[in-house]
Amino acid sequence: MEQMTLFDRPASQPLAARLRPETLEDFAGQKHLLGEGKVLRRLIEGDQIASMIFWGPPGVGKTTLARIIARRTKSAFIDFSAVTSGIKEIRSVMQQAEDNRRFGERTIVFVDEIHRFNKAQQDAFLPFVEKGSIILIGATTENPSFEVNAALLSRCKVFVLQALSVEDLTGLLTHALSDPRGFGGQEIDLPDGMLEKIATFANGDARVALSTLEMVVLNGELDGEGRTRVTEDALEQCISKKSLLYDKGGEEHYNLISALHKSMRNSDADAAVYWLARMLEAGEDPIYIARRVTRFASEDVGLADPRALEQAVAAFQACRLIGMPECSVHLTQAVVYMALAPKSNALYAAYLGARDDAQKELAEPVPLHLRNAVTGLMKKLDYGAGYQYAHDFDEKMTAMTCLPESMAEKRYYRPAGLGEEAQFKQRFEEIAAWKQAHREED
Repeated sequence: MEQMTLFDRPASQPLAARLRPETLEDFAGQKHLLGEGKVLRRLIEGDQIASMIFWGPPGVGKTTLARIIARRTKSAFIDFSAVTSGIKEIRSVMQQAEDNRRFGERTIVFVDEIHRFNKAQQDAFLPFVEKGSIILIGATTENPSFEVNAALLSRCKVFVLQALSVEDLTGLLTHALSDPRGFGGQEIDLPDGMLEKIATFANGDARVALSTLEMVVLNGELDGEGRTRVTEDALEQCISKKSLLYDKGGEEHYNLISALHKSMRNSDADAAVYWLARMLEAGEDPIYIARRVTRFASEDVGLADPRALEQAVAAFQACRLIGMPECSVHLTQAVVYMALAPKSNALYAAYLGARDDAQKELAEPVPLHLRNAVTGLMKKLDYGAGYQYAHDFDEKMTAMTCLPESMAEKRYYRPAGLGEEAQFKQRFEEIAAWKQAHREED
């Protein structure tokens, strides 16, 4: 038997590891999946587990839930890490599972961080999942729609685990203070409301909540009676900087830029500034945000306020010149300007309509009168014949058509009536009426 060292003792483990739940009754949160009568609870209690993927943010219990299933199921259980394993290890585990199947025993293979596997590694699981050699349980913080092969994903039920509420986390922290595996054997004096502050700081992550509690207790002041007194100052030092959940290449990246864009579109300046801060404080490249704001200036504001594009480009240039953190205020100026500007998507809609016709309709040739006759042959072929130079006319325009004949009645730009686009709309309609009248005369 191997001798236990000082570092193997349970007390030396982090608080979160010591308090890891072992039963469904002790599991915190996820009532939408594990409450009485809910589908996942019924599957576990009925020992009817099929291949599944747990998708959720860090610290919500994905690995813990897999271990609880292992204890309740009548199957062999193999814990597998996508970080340290390659195809060779996968094949070895699959062979073990196949041997178990021949002896009538099911095998559950739990793959932590399954999104870290590449396509070839994920494909190695597929035949064994298909023929029932294994029940695969994958855990991921990334959207499985993007990170898991479609063939494998189609054979797994996806369960979405939610970030824990402040109430859930406060309950966990309270339990940690009384459980013998935690601080149950100690007298700890905490200021009122401290557990709620820790729970709020943890942002839905049980591991962060328990680790923060452990840190403030270990840094508490021990009085002469053996009581540990935790101060507000100690807590402030432990939670001075929140680590924001963010992945520049993952779903949260797109969620936040979507929230920023839609807040500006809905003229909600406060929300737009908040989502901007969320991205910048998490380390997003300000140039990326500036590009998106510049796009917004024409896509959602357009000619309702032509100066919006000037504001966006100026902010973009400021980001390039001085970078973070100074350029945060320039982006804030641009974002607030976009939120408060009158809105029009007429330019965006015009391009989409023209793009669809360009892609789907017959590619009509450019009318001869719009072509340049740069050679004698082109002139003989009537290139440029009938072209009317607008500056030769008093109105600086003509009734000449510039679309192919089959598309002469097409209309892509439909200006809205907000902001300065009302003036563009009036001018647009006047031009259309003038040209129609002069074509009828001709």
